[in-house]
Amino acid sequence: QVQLVESGGGLVQAGGSLRLSCAASGSGFSINAMGWYRQAPGLQRELVAVITSGGSTNYADSVKDRFTISRDNAKNTVYLQMNSLKPEDTAVYYCNADAVVLIIPPRTAQYWGQGTQVTVSS
Repeated sequence: QVQLVESGGGLVQAGGSLRLSCAASGSGFSINAMGWYRQAPGLQRELVAVITSGGSTNYADSVKDRFTISRDNAKNTVYLQMNSLKPEDTAVYYCNADAVVLIIPPRTAQYWGQGTQVTVSS
C-alpha cells in the first residue's frame, strides 16, 4: 500500500508562487510516474504535470512555462513549483502515483493524495 501526503497549498495573490510537495510512503512498491492533477469546482479533474522515474515531463498547455515538476526518487517525493499564478489556477491539487506493487504476480496500481487547496486571488 502506498500513502501520498501533500503539502504546500494555500492562498496567494495573482502573480505569486507556491511550491507543492508530495511524499510517498509505504513498502513493497516501486513508483513509476508521479504527477499532479487539479479539480476546480464544477469541473473535471485534469492533468497538470507528470514526471516519469527517468525524469521525462509533460505539462498541460495552460501551465507550460509557469509550472515546473520535479522529483527526488530517493525520497519518493514529487514537487510542483508554480510561478506566475493566475486566478484560474485556483483548484484542489491532487498528487498521483503510478506504482508497481511488488507481489507475485506484480500488479500496477494508481494512488491519490488527499488533495491540497490552492487559491489565487486577483
